Amino acid sequence: MTATLAPPGAHTRDSPGAGPARRWFARCSKVWHFLTFGAPGLVVYLAFVLVPIAMTIGTSLTNRNPANPPTRWVGLRNYTRLFSDPDFTGALKNTVVVTVIITVLANVLGLLVALLLDRRGWLYNALRSVFFTPVVLSSVVVSVIWQAILTDDGLLNSMLKKLGVHHPPGWLSDPDLALYSVAFIITWQMLGFCVVVYLAGLAGVPAELHEAASIDGAGTLTRFRNVTWPMLAPALTINTVMLLISGFKAYDQIQVITNGGPGNGTTSTVAFEVVQTTFTGNHIGYGAAMATVMLAIIAVISVLALRVLQRREVTL
Repeated sequence: MTATLAPPGAHTRDSPGAGPARRWFARCSKVWHFLTFGAPGLVVYLAFVLVPIAMTIGTSLTNRNPANPPTRWVGLRNYTRLFSDPDFTGALKNTVVVTVIITVLANVLGLLVALLLDRRGWLYNALRSVFFTPVVLSSVVVSVIWQAILTDDGLLNSMLKKLGVHHPPGWLSDPDLALYSVAFIITWQMLGFCVVVYLAGLAGVPAELHEAASIDGAGTLTRFRNVTWPMLAPALTINTVMLLISGFKAYDQIQVITNGGPGNGTTSTVAFEVVQTTFTGNHIGYGAAMATVMLAIIAVISVLALRVLQRREVTL
């Protein structure tokens, strides 16, 4: 038997200097992995997310207005002004209404459509594509299509008149209806996303559970309540959080279809008000305060919804 000899001066497994050397190489390896894999992403995140947020917060503490220089530090004055501003409070109320409508309606309709399309066959595959098409369309295109349908002399009212309705509703011109019409359009666009997520959830429900429940005498509704619905909890979490964020970000449809009207801000949302204040009114400091408040509201609601729904997933 021959023994393998280590080169002179080299550390072996049993040599006193092997432990610190191995730890040093392990630390170097971790630093190298971070530099090669983590650092580029961190730099991009800092440059395009954290730095703009910090700059927005900093701007919100000034009275920056290109039409009225110089820029001065005003502290929290913009924030104290916000909640006594009827334009902002009205926009915040509209945003909450739109968010609640699209979160509830898109979840309910998305689940119903997913249950109907959870079958095999070319027809169901084609219908899935049809429902998903609005998601990939530009919001501006969707808005133009629905504007042509819902205006006073549009396609829908023309059909209603042919059916004998002499005074059809002003879907976009009636201040009491316009906000709900916009919420419906956003729901229609987000429906395909919810359907796809619920279909993915339904695909993960084991058929054995349904067979076992059927053998035990469970009917269709009982199987849905006790087998399917608990398995769809992660899909409900994803859809709810995404819809909440989409509701608070609603801007394109309002800009294209109603421009905040009819009347004075009847369909104006916080995102719409931020753009109008910042770029049309040149009140950049005040608009930055609105954007900061909107960011804080979205962050708090998203985290709360995520925690509540994830806790629900565990209990089901």
